[in-house]
Amino acid sequence: MDTVLCDELLQEIFQRLPPSSSYSVSLVCKRWLFLYRSSTTSLSLRLIPHPNLFPSLSSLLSQHPSLSSLSLLSSSDPSPSTTSHLLSLVSNSCFSHTLLHLRFLAGPLSLPSLSSLSKSCTRLTSLFVTLPRPITLTWLLSFPCLRDLSIVLSSDDSGLQEVELRTCRTVVDMVLLKLSENCISLNSLLVYDGGSREGLLHFFTHCRSNLRKLDLRLPLDLDNSHLFAVAANFRGLVTLRLQSCCLVTGEGLKALAIAAASNGLEELALINCDVVERELGLLATLGQHLRALRKLDLSHSEMLLDKELISMLVSCVNLIELRLRGCKRLTGAAMVSILRSCKRLETLDIVHCFGIESEAIEMFMKNSPRLRRIQVEEHKLSDAARMWASNKFIQVVV
Repeated sequence: MDTVLCDELLQEIFQRLPPSSSYSVSLVCKRWLFLYRSSTTSLSLRLIPHPNLFPSLSSLLSQHPSLSSLSLLSSSDPSPSTTSHLLSLVSNSCFSHTLLHLRFLAGPLSLPSLSSLSKSCTRLTSLFVTLPRPITLTWLLSFPCLRDLSIVLSSDDSGLQEVELRTCRTVVDMVLLKLSENCISLNSLLVYDGGSREGLLHFFTHCRSNLRKLDLRLPLDLDNSHLFAVAANFRGLVTLRLQSCCLVTGEGLKALAIAAASNGLEELALINCDVVERELGLLATLGQHLRALRKLDLSHSEMLLDKELISMLVSCVNLIELRLRGCKRLTGAAMVSILRSCKRLETLDIVHCFGIESEAIEMFMKNSPRLRRIQVEEHKLSDAARMWASNKFIQVVV
């Protein structure tokens, strides 16, 4: 019978057998053992420290060219070099191009190890790994097919403090859910171009941590309901950065400003948010509530007028950093107001502010008492402005 059945037929039969039959199949003969291993698509191993661990594991993995699912679990705490070596065996294995699911719990992985894995196992759709603190998720961009991600921290989850999610729409909701359930020490969250309205609202409503920094670029996912939840749940917010959030209105921003006023919001960025231009008087209201602001970024508010900016700066006398890049309609009047109201200002960005001429820049550099850095086009710098920059040790970035 063994000679009658061809390899392909035997492998087809092996794939249809229940897992409980694997041991019996492997004992029939060397041919059956070889064919059974070469047709196996799923393998789970518990690794025990041994002098011959690496060569033994390498040999075993080489006998399973058709694996699509692999689970590695260590019975001890391996060293970083051991963990890296184990993952390299997976990355360099004969099945790396077919592997879809990897459960690697044989120690925390470093960023170089993950990078190597992404280059070899390009079809991974499911990944379960252990990561060290502090955690970063920028490496996710290297796994284009990833659909399911599970992370175990190498120490207590409550120690997690900062998370960045950039272009991770497929996994961001699950990550936010886990953060809201487990990470009570989270103080900084960045989410760019990903998520759903429901997932974000659940996080803002149920997160138990005292979030201090929130940085969001969510053009079609963020609205007033999220800002109301942030205002109600994150009373200790120190930094708020919103980019291209076109569904947000003044009502949501005012509610958040009122809530943050008692604890003193120190940094506010409304970058390319058309609500700044759309709702007259909004900036004045925000300024009245946010008198402790030290950093303000209104970059790329192309229709922002002098009077709107001036009405806010009257209240924001503690600013040390002001960014107005791309605010095309501002003029020299805005510079006069900045000089009058922001006497503590150290950093100013006015690149692509076409209405601000060289005379206003020269006047500002001459009279600003604490200016240390200014970003502006080179052609707007007069000889006198360069002289003042040199004499007052002002760094000019062109």
